[in-house]
Amino acid sequence: MASKKIIAICQSGGEFVTNNEDGSLTYVGGEAYALDLDNQTLLNDFKQEVAENIECGTDGMTIKYFLPGNKKTLITISKDKDLKRMINFFKDSEQVEVFIIAEEGVALSTPNVTASRSSRTNVSEPEHTPVIPMDMIHPDDLFQAPVEISPPGVYPSSNDEKHRKAAMQWENAITGVGQRFNSFSEFREALHKYSIAHGFTYKYKKNESRRVTAKCKSEGCAWSIYASKLPTTELICIKTMNPKHTCDGAAVKAGYRSTRGWMGNIIKEKLKVAPNYKPKDIANDIEREYGIQLNYSQARRAKEKAREQLQGSYREAYSQLPLLCEKIKETNPGSVAIVYAKDDSSFHRLFISFHASIAGFRQGCRPLLFLDSTLLYAKYQGTLLAAVGVDGNDGVFPLAFAVVDEETNDNWHWFLSELKSTVLTCPITFVCDFQRGIRESLHEIFNEECHHGYCLRYLAEKLNNDLQGQFSHEARRLMIQDLYTAACAPTLESFERCAENIRAISPDAYDWVTRSEPDHWANALFGGARYGHLTSNFGQPFYDWVMEVNELPITQMVDVLRGKIMELIYTRRVEASQWATRLTPLMEEKLQSETSKAGSLHVLPSHGSTFEVRGESVDVVDIDQWDCSCKGWQLNGMPCCHAIAVFECIGRSPYDYCSRYFTTESYHVTYVESINPIPNLENPASAEVDAAVIITPPPSKRPPGRPKMKKVDAFDIVKRQMQCSKCKGLGHNKKTCGKVNKFEESDPLLLTGLETEDLEGVE
Repeated sequence: MASKKIIAICQSGGEFVTNNEDGSLTYVGGEAYALDLDNQTLLNDFKQEVAENIECGTDGMTIKYFLPGNKKTLITISKDKDLKRMINFFKDSEQVEVFIIAEEGVALSTPNVTASRSSRTNVSEPEHTPVIPMDMIHPDDLFQAPVEISPPGVYPSSNDEKHRKAAMQWENAITGVGQRFNSFSEFREALHKYSIAHGFTYKYKKNESRRVTAKCKSEGCAWSIYASKLPTTELICIKTMNPKHTCDGAAVKAGYRSTRGWMGNIIKEKLKVAPNYKPKDIANDIEREYGIQLNYSQARRAKEKAREQLQGSYREAYSQLPLLCEKIKETNPGSVAIVYAKDDSSFHRLFISFHASIAGFRQGCRPLLFLDSTLLYAKYQGTLLAAVGVDGNDGVFPLAFAVVDEETNDNWHWFLSELKSTVLTCPITFVCDFQRGIRESLHEIFNEECHHGYCLRYLAEKLNNDLQGQFSHEARRLMIQDLYTAACAPTLESFERCAENIRAISPDAYDWVTRSEPDHWANALFGGARYGHLTSNFGQPFYDWVMEVNELPITQMVDVLRGKIMELIYTRRVEASQWATRLTPLMEEKLQSETSKAGSLHVLPSHGSTFEVRGESVDVVDIDQWDCSCKGWQLNGMPCCHAIAVFECIGRSPYDYCSRYFTTESYHVTYVESINPIPNLENPASAEVDAAVIITPPPSKRPPGRPKMKKVDAFDIVKRQMQCSKCKGLGHNKKTCGKVNKFEESDPLLLTGLETEDLEGVE
C-alpha cells in the first residue's frame, strides 16, 4: 500500500445538490483536477498542490470527501491522519473524489440571466441604466451582486462603493404596467422588495385571489399599483401604476412591511454558509445591506423561519416520527425505535437504539454505562436522555438515546425500562446523578443486578451549593479537592485520611461527606467496576454532537446523530484493522507504563499463588484471585506494577491477566456490525405517512434567559463570594452589613469617624 498511488479527482467551484428520493448529495458544476496520492503524502503538500491548480490560498481551504457507499455524509480532512485514513478507505479503488471548498471572500460578478414570463413590457428606461428584472435573477445571485458577503460580525467600510446596500438590487423589481408574474405571491414579493429599495411603505386596499391593489401608506400620497389575472391564464399582470410619490418617503421608511417569512428568505442563503449565524449579526447585516432595523427578537424569529425553510417544518417533523421509527427498524433489523404520544396526540417520548450499538455493547464493551441529559433548543424544546458506553480503547460508545417532552422521574423510569429490555446484560454499573428519580428507578428496574455510582461532578456541585453560605471560596475549593481525592483513594485507609482532611477544615463538611453514601462514589467502598471513570460526562463527545444539531427538526436531528454514529463505527473498524498489538493502543500504553515501574520492585514468594512485593511500600499479590493490596488491579482491570513484577519473576505473561474488554479482539467485535443508511427520510411521500397515527408537537415554551450551552467542571462552580470587611461575614459588603449598620444607627458616636475598635469601653 505504501507504494500504490490513487488518483484524487479534486472538484471545486460547484455546489452540492440534494436528491429528494434518497437524500444523497451530488456535486454539480465547477472544475476538476487530477492529482496523485499515496500514504506518504502530507496534507499541507496536498493543499499546496491543489491551491496551485485552482488559484486560491491554503489557509481558507477545506477538503471533504464521501465514505465508500455513502453519499449523504461529508467527511472533513483536517490533519495528516485524516488524509491517510481516506487513502486507506479507498485502497482497493483506483481513484477518490475530493471536494475543495474555499472559505475566502467570494469575488463578485454580474449574474448570468435568462428570460422568463415576468419580463418587462411597455416601460422605457434611461440608456445609461442597465436594468435586469428581478424575476430574471436567480435567488442565489441576490447575495452575490453587487454586495460582497462578509462573515457574521465582520463588516466592511461603509465608504467602499463595492458594499452598497443589497436593496439597490431591487429598485427595478417592479417596472411598470404590463409586467407579468407567475403568481400573486411572486408579485407580492417583488412589491415588497421594490418598496424597501425605494424607502417607502404601502398597504393593501384589495388583496384577493384574483386582484391586488396597493397604495402608499402615507396619507394623501398618489403612489398606487393594481394587478390582476390575465383572462384564460394563470399569469398576473400589472394593469395600472402611478409611480410618483407626493410624500416624504424617508419619514415612513421605519414602517417597512417586514414579515418573518420574507426575512427568512433574505437570510437563509447566509444561514447555509454559517449555520451558527447569530441574531445580533443578522440584525447588523440586514441594517447595513437593506437599511432595515431589526431588534433581537425579530432577528431570532427570522432565523427560525429561515431554518424552517431550509430544513423543513418543525411541526411536520413530529408527524413523521412513526415513519422514522418504521424506517429505522426496516433498514436496521434488530434496532429499537419507538415513539409515544399523549392522549391529546402531542409528542411524549421517543427511544432509539441501533442494532449495531446493541450488539457491540453486548459483545465487546465493559458492563458500564453513563447516564446524562441535555436540553434541546429547537422550536418545541425537549430533553435528550442518553446511555453511553465505553469501548476497549476508552472511546465513547453511544448505546441508546431518547427525546422526551421534559425531564421527569417518570420519563427517566421509562427510559431505563426500555434500556433494560434492550441491553439484556447484567450486572451493569451505572454512573449518573443521584437525584431526579434515577436512583429509585435503577433500584426498582434492575434490582440487585446493577451498581449505581454517583457522578462525582454532581456530588461536588451539591457540596458547593450546600456549604456556599458557610465557607469562603478558598475553603470550598479545598473541600472539593479533598472530595475528589477521597473518591479516587483505592483503600479504606487512604479514604479515611482524606476524610480527616475535610474534618480539619470543617466538622460540618465531614458530616456532609459521611451522610452522602460514600459506598456509591468512593473507590474504596464501591461494589461495582467503574474502571477509573467517576463522572457521567465521559460521554461529552456525544453531547457535543447533540449541541451541533439540537436546533434541527426532531427527525433530522435523529438522522444526523445516526449518521455520526454510523461514521464513528465505520472509522473505528477501519482503524482497528491496522492494529497489530494484543491490547488496544491505549491499554497497551498503560500496560507498558506499569511494566516500566516493575523493574525496581523485589518479589518474595509466600505460599501458593501469593507473593510479597517490596518497593516504596510492601504489597501482597494473589495472582489466582487477580488481587493486589494496592487495589489498582481490581479498580482498573489492568495488572498493576506489583502484579507485573510477580509475572516477570515466575515467567508468565501480563497479557493473560488483563480484562478481556481491553483486547483488540473485543474491540473488533464491538464494531463488527454496521449502521445502514435510511433512504427517503428527508422528503417522505405523503402516502408513506400513516394517517391513523398523528403526533403533534409538545406544548412547550422557550425557557427564559440565555440557554446554558455547556456544563461546567466541578472546580469551576466554586465562585468567589463577597465578604464583608467589617464583620467578615459572607454574601454582603460593609455597606449592606446588617450588624454594622444597625450598630451605627444606634450609636451617634460613629458619625464622628470612630472605628468599631475605638468604641470599646465607651458607655
